[in-house]
Amino acid sequence: MHTIKNLPLIAVLLRFVLVLQIFFQYQIYCDDHLARKSLEIGLGPIISIGGSPPEQNPDPPPQKGYCPTSPPEPIHSYESKRIKIVYPVIQEFKKKVTHDPFGITNTWVGPDICNKYKGFFCDTAPDLNQTAIAGIDFNGYNLAGPELTLSGFLDQLPDIAIFHANSNNFTGVVPKSIANLRFLYELDLSNNVFTGEFPIELLGGTNLSFLDLRFNKFSGVLPPQVFLLGLEILFINNNNFMQKLPDTLGSGKFYYLSLANNNLSGSIPSSIGDLKDTLVEILLLNNQLSGCLPCEIGLLRHLTLFDASQNNLTGPIPASFSCLGHLELLNLAQNQLSGTIPDSLCLLPKLANLSLSDNYFTKVGPLCKILIWRKVIDVRMNCIPGLPGQRSAADCHAFFSKHKCCSDAEKCKIWIPCGAQPHQKLSAAAVPRSYRALAPQVRL
Repeated sequence: MHTIKNLPLIAVLLRFVLVLQIFFQYQIYCDDHLARKSLEIGLGPIISIGGSPPEQNPDPPPQKGYCPTSPPEPIHSYESKRIKIVYPVIQEFKKKVTHDPFGITNTWVGPDICNKYKGFFCDTAPDLNQTAIAGIDFNGYNLAGPELTLSGFLDQLPDIAIFHANSNNFTGVVPKSIANLRFLYELDLSNNVFTGEFPIELLGGTNLSFLDLRFNKFSGVLPPQVFLLGLEILFINNNNFMQKLPDTLGSGKFYYLSLANNNLSGSIPSSIGDLKDTLVEILLLNNQLSGCLPCEIGLLRHLTLFDASQNNLTGPIPASFSCLGHLELLNLAQNQLSGTIPDSLCLLPKLANLSLSDNYFTKVGPLCKILIWRKVIDVRMNCIPGLPGQRSAADCHAFFSKHKCCSDAEKCKIWIPCGAQPHQKLSAAAVPRSYRALAPQVRL
């Protein structure tokens, strides 16, 4: 009788042992989550008090070798190890883009970056003989995001050579590690929202020949080393750089140089003449430049465009300007220049536009008068007798009563580095490139 009373307890224990056996067998093949689930199923009828009776035909235990799992992640096939390195970098950057009006980032899917990702271009890395991301062109994409910066993106593309991102909404500062990009030679960050001082990190470690920082919010001192980089093209107009133009201005090999619409001060250094073999266009307009025009400008034999309007320049036009045989456009308006407008300037063979308005010139030669009537030369608001639209006599008198002479004025009156030979007939000049830099959304 005592044995009969213990039969239910023995049955429960036998059932518990059976469940444990099933559990440990199943755990060999499945993950912890599934094993715990099987244990809960097996123990349910035992620990449930007052619940429903156990099913008569419970599900059989899983067969040996069967273990349901989540689908495996796709195995990407990359074109090279260099592409594999940058894939996660691009995907992380993609997460930061919250505004993409042209749907550019919709193409950034899968491992085939070179053929399917808009804005990315591949080439063979010079020293690795592997396909790599060599160029990025985001010009005009208008990408935006609250954390859209270059940090963690541009500086993590080890083989990048060209990066153009005109007209987007990048913010923050240029990352210091950009100096490690040994192949980078073209960088266009124009028309964004970058702040801080000039990215001094660009001064070392890179091989830049093209740098475009125009239409941002950079401020502070413009380092003299900028002009020692070996740049061929530099556009930094429409920022808030402040300092005197350094003597190193002529130490580079610039073809195109735009420093317009900043707060640069001081005089134009005579070292500008050292750019005689390269400089084609220079924009200095709308700054705080003062002093006299250096005679050495006349050495710039390839110069086609010179604009130093809206400054505080004073003194006469140097005689050496007669050597600028390729000059097509000269704008010196809204300064404090004075003296005679020389006929030699009006004989330049390519000159198509000469603006000298809002100055204090007092005399003009007969050849220049012809160009005035043809509207090639603008001399309004000067002090030239007999011409319409001039300043009042009182205004002119007030200026000359406190007028200061240039220290090398006598030299500049007679120094003509090209001699007095007449200019040969030259082919037509190309459309000025630098003026296009004064429009924020224009790619250069």
